[in-house]
Amino acid sequence: MLTLAFESSAKAASAALVRDGELFAQSIQCSGLTHSRTLLPMAEDMLKNTGVLLEDVDLIACAHGPGSFTGIRIGIATVKGLAWALQKPCIGVSTLEAMAWQGVSAGGTVCAVMDARRNQVYHAMFRIQGGAPVRLTEDRALSLEELRSETEKIADSVFLVGDGAKITAAYFAANGIPWREAPSNLVMQSAWGVAMAAIGKSAGNADSLLPVYLRLSQAERERQERLERETDPKS
Repeated sequence: MLTLAFESSAKAASAALVRDGELFAQSIQCSGLTHSRTLLPMAEDMLKNTGVLLEDVDLIACAHGPGSFTGIRIGIATVKGLAWALQKPCIGVSTLEAMAWQGVSAGGTVCAVMDARRNQVYHAMFRIQGGAPVRLTEDRALSLEELRSETEKIADSVFLVGDGAKITAAYFAANGIPWREAPSNLVMQSAWGVAMAAIGKSAGNADSLLPVYLRLSQAERERQERLERETDPKS
């Protein structure tokens, strides 16, 4: 099974080729350029350098959320376009589950966190068992205080991965919560993790691939607040 995977849920963008659970190639960029400019060129160069044709790919995968609304849409649109054109199966996986694969070598409890702004993080907890992350919680948007309360129940120090690791580590340090932070080469999301998270899951087609945002976008929240003010007789 040869999987072409994409990760575009945060600042870093990446593409990877994974064959039967083994990393074949990966390209990562964290330059700040929009993913619509970098994602496909990275994949094209990677395929060219490895001699792999798109027709050789068995499955196309991407992180379907949570994360940056724009980044997720770009990743999903990329995979939808390729899957539709090539008539290949495709799948979306949890960004947080994909991130948890970065903690496999560390073992123990992995705390995947993404900076969700508005004093929140996107979060899920995993336990490394048999060389793979096993989910302990669902994907959620939590405040750092709520995350602290949950982490206090865990006996060992948690291994922090994701672009929310630094703000979480700072908060944990200020509140006496033990933690281990991933090194810089493991802390960010990667397409390799996306491909690994896709193993064993049922794939669909381009029509069935949808984003998972966990909460409304800023524009949707502002619209909702405006409608509530307009319909509130006391306002």
